[in-house]
Amino acid sequence: MKSICLYFQIHQPLRLRRYRFFDIGNDHYYYDDFTNESIMQKIVKECYLPANEILLNLIKANKKHFKVSFSITGVVLDQFEQYAPEVIESLKQLADTGCVEFMAETYSHSLAALKDNNEFNAQVKAHSQHIHELFGQKPKVFRNTELIYSDEIGKAVASMGYKGMLTEGAKHILGWKSPNYLYCNAINPKLKLLMRNYTLSDDIAFRFSEEGWNEWPLTTEKLVGWLEQMDEKEEVVNIFMDYETFGEHQKKESGIFDFLKSLPAAVLKNGHYEFITPSEAIKKYQPIAVAHVPNTISWADEERDLSAWLGNSLQDEAFTKLYELREDVSALNNERINKDWNYLQSSDHFYYMCTKFFSDGDVHSYFNPYNSPYDAFINYMNVLSDFKLRIKELMDAKQNDSTFDELQQKDKLIKQYKKEINKLKKQILQE
Repeated sequence: MKSICLYFQIHQPLRLRRYRFFDIGNDHYYYDDFTNESIMQKIVKECYLPANEILLNLIKANKKHFKVSFSITGVVLDQFEQYAPEVIESLKQLADTGCVEFMAETYSHSLAALKDNNEFNAQVKAHSQHIHELFGQKPKVFRNTELIYSDEIGKAVASMGYKGMLTEGAKHILGWKSPNYLYCNAINPKLKLLMRNYTLSDDIAFRFSEEGWNEWPLTTEKLVGWLEQMDEKEEVVNIFMDYETFGEHQKKESGIFDFLKSLPAAVLKNGHYEFITPSEAIKKYQPIAVAHVPNTISWADEERDLSAWLGNSLQDEAFTKLYELREDVSALNNERINKDWNYLQSSDHFYYMCTKFFSDGDVHSYFNPYNSPYDAFINYMNVLSDFKLRIKELMDAKQNDSTFDELQQKDKLIKQYKKEINKLKKQILQE
């Protein structure tokens, strides 16, 4: 019996407002609240709530034989709590079924694993704690930002106690081997690897509504037919995609929700397949080989590398300047600084600076608030300049304990007032 491991990624960045040179040192608020809330409400309505409802009904209808897994960034969880708490509640309902696994990742959907191991560990720990607080699960399997992986990153993940990790079944890594088996880390073989079957995953995530695709329309019967054609020895088929596939990337009119509704019954019909979670997969199967990944891979673009985030001088400059501040941020341990530090690390900020406008151009334009990569770079560096000034001021103030305590008290008051304002806003909306 083959296993199907179905995994969804949920993430939305906090987009920065137009932050101009003259704002530096004068205005310390960086986020475009109107755009962030508008986009969130749109996706909640088109994707998150209807898809969650479908999954809940499918789990109940299939008597818990249908299972899925999620990786949800801390950044999007923060936005759910602020803009759409009903999504949190619907995810809790899914968690209560016992058929949904929540995985660990970086809190900020960051690239910290590429730069600073201490920051990487801190973010993963913070994210796991938040998942446990919300959904009552302690994550056992890790999913790095954009499925970014290398032998060294896998080693670091294993050292944090995770037994398994998700990554891309990149052709230049696997060669003739199939992604439909379990593999293990080259440095620490105790870390098991689930490799994404990118062909099947992208057939749903990217090609589903392409009428020019020679396999259009994709039906559940056709998908099961492809599964039947696989080598009978293959063990686990990993179908990983963005959750926004349902209703956002692929609109409701494309039939994507109908496809999701009919998927479990079609797969389970003949008894040849089962749905399992990543934790169940790494417990059930043994690795067939070591996956040697000396150079970092991801699930992005045709190259399956890091060029979407760190492929030009703009991205490299911004990335380097950001992490130069890590030591001071850690020393300050200021609540407002820490929050901005987290949000400024989101990989999306570097993604918007990407200059790849050829085969992957449409992908890079998704909800991009900038007219060009250069606008994205300038805006981000202006924000970073102000952030650096704030850190310097606080570091200087720390030399004077009384001044530092006063600033800390102001931060607490601002936080309290913000909570009261949000509470009043909700009361007004309910009226």
